[in-house]
Amino acid sequence: METTAAPLLQPPNIKQLADSPDLHFIPSNYVHSSNDPADSSATDPGELNSIPVIDFSQLTSGDPHRRSIAIHHLSKACQDWGFFMVVNHGIPENLMKAVIDSTHEFFNLPEEDKREYAGKQVLDPIRCGTSFNASKENVFFWRDYLKVFVHPHFYSPTKPQGYRDIISEYCEKIREVAKKLLGGISESLGLEENFLDKALDLKSGLQIFVGNYYPSCPQPELTMGMPPHSDHGLLTLLIQNQVSGLQVQYQGKWINVNALPNSLLVNSGDHLEIFSNGKYKSNMHRAVVNNKVTRISIATAHGPSLETIVSPASPLIEKENSPAAYIPMKYRDYLELQQSNQLDGKSCLERLKISRN
Repeated sequence: METTAAPLLQPPNIKQLADSPDLHFIPSNYVHSSNDPADSSATDPGELNSIPVIDFSQLTSGDPHRRSIAIHHLSKACQDWGFFMVVNHGIPENLMKAVIDSTHEFFNLPEEDKREYAGKQVLDPIRCGTSFNASKENVFFWRDYLKVFVHPHFYSPTKPQGYRDIISEYCEKIREVAKKLLGGISESLGLEENFLDKALDLKSGLQIFVGNYYPSCPQPELTMGMPPHSDHGLLTLLIQNQVSGLQVQYQGKWINVNALPNSLLVNSGDHLEIFSNGKYKSNMHRAVVNNKVTRISIATAHGPSLETIVSPASPLIEKENSPAAYIPMKYRDYLELQQSNQLDGKSCLERLKISRN
């Protein structure tokens, strides 16, 4: 295998590397020592239980019976998987395609245009970079990213032309879906529909738009797009360009996610686990790459307001008569802690767990 002499201090964008005409072997600083970085043993959901599907039209139905069925399905999905697909969500298919295509255009911009957005701080409103946290990593991931804060204040790159308008429209619509899902989740916990919204100040909640670029890789079995991790925040909603690569963990196994047409892929985050006092677990997931085509995914993360101190909901503690299982922490502090270090499973959340030994 061809290797580089030493790990790079700052890697080039993965697009530059992948576009090299003579790239037949990946550099050593992209090779992961894990026995199963791309885990060919990952299984399809049909071999186990099917990935839960939530019919959004049921959740928003004026028929109380249909709505209660959807809330029951939400509860099961959050408890058993921490992951589900949403269908009949009402977001136009052409808008979803436009946001994926225009994000692909962004990654195809000249390097000097993208360098304008090379933010250095976790809370910079626009950051474009590679891997996850290249300043802290010795081994990098096969991924470029664009991260943009889109709520409560909206930011956007100015290129490509029209990108700002597409992102704005998409994020507004996806935020409404997330709000309705969180209302249903609040009810599924035995709380009022708007309890979670008010308790975590979702009106000023942080929404982050993340564009992920995973180009084809000559040795996909040796590297990873993203390592196993859970997300900060409450819910992450994801769409992709019909190229698979997302795997979620279920009962200790990695499951390939084969998305239904025009569906949204949703995983629960660490702050939903904290808020529910551990009843709903944040989902562990990862991204794998392939040697044929580029995968583009768009994730929108939805969290509390940055200044909100997140702790287990007091009505749940009283109702279950069980002590709080997590230390309260300001969302801003948690976000900076997770995003400024190496990504390592649920290690950030583990720091907040209260030991009862």
